[in-house]
Amino acid sequence: MNEQQVLARVAEVIESRKPANGGDPAGSYVAKLFDKGLDAILKKVGEEATELVMAAKDGDARKLTYEVADLWFHSMIALAAFDLKPADVLAELARREGLSGLQEFAQRPHN
Repeated sequence: MNEQQVLARVAEVIESRKPANGGDPAGSYVAKLFDKGLDAILKKVGEEATELVMAAKDGDARKLTYEVADLWFHSMIALAAFDLKPADVLAELARREGLSGLQEFAQRPHN
C-alpha cells in the first residue's frame, strides 16, 4: 500500500469519527477532540509540534518519527475540521514542486 493510500484511509477514519457523522466522544479520542472544538484541536497540533522539536533536539530518530506521525495525525484532524483532505495538501505540494522557496513565497498573496 502506498503512502497516499495510507493518508486517505486515515482521513476516512477521522471523517467517520466526527460527531456529525456518528462519532461518539465517549468512545473515540478523535470524536472527543472534534466535540471540544477547533481550539482543542489546534492546541493538540501545537503540543505535537513542540514534542517534534524536542525529539529532534534530543537527536532521537525513532522518537522523531513517532512525533512526526503524531503531528501529521493531529494536522489531519485540523484539516478535517475545515473539510479538507490530505489530497488538498498533496496538490499544494505538487503546485510548489520545481519552485524555489523564494519563488513560491513571492507568488503567495500577501496581506
